[in-house]
Amino acid sequence: MKAKLILVAAATILLSYTGHAQVGNRLKNKVAGKGEQKAGEAIDNLFSGKKKNQNSGTNGTNGGNANGQSNTGSSSGSNGSNNNPSNNSGGGLISTPPDVKQNLVDAETAYKKSSYGEARYAVQQAMLGVELEIGNNILKSLPESLGGLKKQVDADQVTSTGYGWAGLTIHREYNDTKDKEIRVTIANNSAWMAGVNAYLTNGGYAQQTNGQQNWKQTKVKGNRAIIEYDESSGYKLSVPLGQSSLIVYEGVNIASEGDMIKAAEGLDIDGIKKQLGEQ
Repeated sequence: MKAKLILVAAATILLSYTGHAQVGNRLKNKVAGKGEQKAGEAIDNLFSGKKKNQNSGTNGTNGGNANGQSNTGSSSGSNGSNNNPSNNSGGGLISTPPDVKQNLVDAETAYKKSSYGEARYAVQQAMLGVELEIGNNILKSLPESLGGLKKQVDADQVTSTGYGWAGLTIHREYNDTKDKEIRVTIANNSAWMAGVNAYLTNGGYAQQTNGQQNWKQTKVKGNRAIIEYDESSGYKLSVPLGQSSLIVYEGVNIASEGDMIKAAEGLDIDGIKKQLGEQ
């Protein structure tokens, strides 16, 4: 009888230990799961640049403006455990074109030292500075209004790769308070030029689709051009400038082909060609 009592007591202790061990394991797994979740959230925060807050009562917003600055809203969690601040100020990056003269001096100095990699880099920076100066001068020469639409200052853009005079892009937009818009892009772009030259070389008119003319050749201030029309995007007018540059006009909700061409003639095309060094 005594032996049975001992066995029952031992079994009870064993079961109790096993139960506690199972509870302990469940708690351990639960803690490990939370740890993995926090680690996952930390990785997401590192690579996405924003916090994930699944218990948030306020939705945060992230966006960008034309100047490349990020606009970040706030997000607050119900547990209040995340105290990391969100950026809501700062001036962004300042557009500083390379100093052409200084880079030419640096290139000469590097070349004399046989540092050809540094010399090449300095020359490329000097070329980039020259291109950006050309682009900004062209942008300033563009009219304040086009086709009765006013320019949108925030959309002005000049970019360049600085390699071989083949990456300069100047962009301006004109629109009104409704839904009418004309976008102007002046660029050194080999792919665009190849497409336009293929149209011009083939000559004639595009085949009609459902009775609607897709594109055709035309002229803008005596310059050969291609005009296209798409029901969803509107008019597109491409005017080659010499061997490597072209002007592309995009018109949204422009009333007619004639209105589109008339608006395009508001640019000083010969002046732009001269500044780009095109013949």
